[in-house]
Amino acid sequence: MSELVPVAPVPPSDHGAFGVHGSGDTSGFGGLVRTGGPLLATERPLPDAFEQLYSTVERVFPQLGEAVERVVVDRGELTIHVKRQFIRQVCQVLRDDPGLRFEMCSSVGGVDYLADPTGRRLHCVYHLQSMTHRRRVRLEVSVPVEDPHIPSVVSVYPTADYQERETWDMFGIIFDNHPALTRILMPDDWEGHPQRKDYPLGGVPVEYKGAQIPPPEERRRYG
Repeated sequence: MSELVPVAPVPPSDHGAFGVHGSGDTSGFGGLVRTGGPLLATERPLPDAFEQLYSTVERVFPQLGEAVERVVVDRGELTIHVKRQFIRQVCQVLRDDPGLRFEMCSSVGGVDYLADPTGRRLHCVYHLQSMTHRRRVRLEVSVPVEDPHIPSVVSVYPTADYQERETWDMFGIIFDNHPALTRILMPDDWEGHPQRKDYPLGGVPVEYKGAQIPPPEERRRYG
């Protein structure tokens, strides 16, 4: 059995919404507080199926040791943390090698770990699926807000097109060489990226209705 060290970076002070206490609400806007832990890594050898998969990637991609920051096995899932400059190459290998055949990128999304101890709070997460071998793998790339650039994987997985646009729209991660990196949910002239943890909530004028959304603590509060 491999030995796990604590899981993913967690902001040191998550707060429950609308002043709620004593629940699992960690949405970021109220009273619940939990402390974070250090970054993860899982020691080799990995559990059997994951060790076989990772060894195959090592064999067909000799630069893997340089490309990967850490590997995490948690709750029966494998996450490979990849340095951003290698993400497209890793995806290409995972898709094309007959022993891997991760033909499908089912999702690309963002996460904002506001207090990430590395200073790279913006994370991009890729879920890949092999329909040939019936298995999944997760890739993760982290970048700082000051330099939020990641190579696009649209040339490898065309389905990532709209998903990268949404991740740019919501989190401000810039996907270099994307064919048309434009807003997809918010208006083209919108300022900011609404799913960042430091994005202001409420009080935003809704021009087409002539209304204004109050801050969340004024909208609803649990007693």
